[in-house]
Amino acid sequence: MEALVTSYRRSRHKQYPNQILIKAEGVGYAKAHELLGKKVAVTVSKKKKLFGKIVALHGKKGIMRARFPKGLPGQIIGKKCEIL
Repeated sequence: MEALVTSYRRSRHKQYPNQILIKAEGVGYAKAHELLGKKVAVTVSKKKKLFGKIVALHGKKGIMRARFPKGLPGQIIGKKCEIL
């Protein structure tokens, strides 16, 4: 399933560089709740893929929060990722 990386998880004064918010097309709150615990793959370069896990929902519109190892590049914002 394809999804879009929307941004890092952040608050007013802090940004969490190892957590991203993702939005899958056509996925609402109920379907997003079923996707908790699934793996997420983000292609950083041709040779490098980073794997994370969907850990929580972000709001009531189907946006999900995924946790990755530290060191996510800022260039992944706006790119597509894959929910495995």
